[in-house]
Amino acid sequence: MELLLGDAAAALAALAAAALSLITIVAHITATKMPNLHRHEEEKFFINAEGKKESIPSIHDHPTKELSVVVPSYNEEDRLPLMMDEALDYLEKRQVAMKYCKKYGSDKVRVLTLVKNRGKGGAVKMGVFSSRGEKILMADADGATKFADIEKVEEGLRNLQPWPDQMAIACGSRAHLEQDSITQRSYFRTLLMYGFHFLVWFLCVKEIRDTQCGFKLLTREAASRTFSALHIERWAFDVELLYIAQLLKIPIAEVAVNWTEIDGSKLVPFWSWLQMGRDLLFIRLRYLTGAWRLETSKSN
Repeated sequence: MELLLGDAAAALAALAAAALSLITIVAHITATKMPNLHRHEEEKFFINAEGKKESIPSIHDHPTKELSVVVPSYNEEDRLPLMMDEALDYLEKRQVAMKYCKKYGSDKVRVLTLVKNRGKGGAVKMGVFSSRGEKILMADADGATKFADIEKVEEGLRNLQPWPDQMAIACGSRAHLEQDSITQRSYFRTLLMYGFHFLVWFLCVKEIRDTQCGFKLLTREAASRTFSALHIERWAFDVELLYIAQLLKIPIAEVAVNWTEIDGSKLVPFWSWLQMGRDLLFIRLRYLTGAWRLETSKSN
């Protein structure tokens, strides 16, 4: 009996090793060598308040604003107005000139329309590469994090000084709310959440507990370096972004922020998390095998 069990264990170990080797080969072969930074001709312009085309600036230009806010949105007609009203009202009180594009001019608010759906990561990347701010804030369209919490991530960024090569990142975090959120979730969703967190920690990012909060503040140089190397354009792009930051030794602060779950999420619990799990494995394997390398591109 012991011999048979030993043979079975050896067979299972060999099968697991063979499966991992196969996954590694597939990950390497299917990897694109450089991230997709292509901008369609229609995406090189935005429509200003007068209805005319204006060229979109580049992350590689000298900043002309104190702050740029990038808000990825897809079918967000119901949730975006609430977020925009709150954000703009808050920024106006801080004497930052931003208003809706049609009402107050395209120097303050610009809508970048993509020719095709590039995923949340792809939309954020295009917004980042079109930003004019010395600092760049990623904020979700649902307004789940109150915009006033920008002061918390700004403080987190300041506390990281001196910034090496002017690079630093402050991540909003919901980790302190995790226990309260568990009581409102099904056992299945809780299991998926813990499974995803384990994979993030085991494969990619060990120092940040909440990689998926959509409220992140980056210095302009940190945004340029990390997004230039970003490959993932779906939900797991945050993980690759922070993985790249770790490899580049960019200091990262995790800052507790307020967060409220808003109805209308595009995330389908099982299938989206399954896709993210696959992306996490491929992120690790493709960087380990050299299929993906940390090269920054100046093209936009």
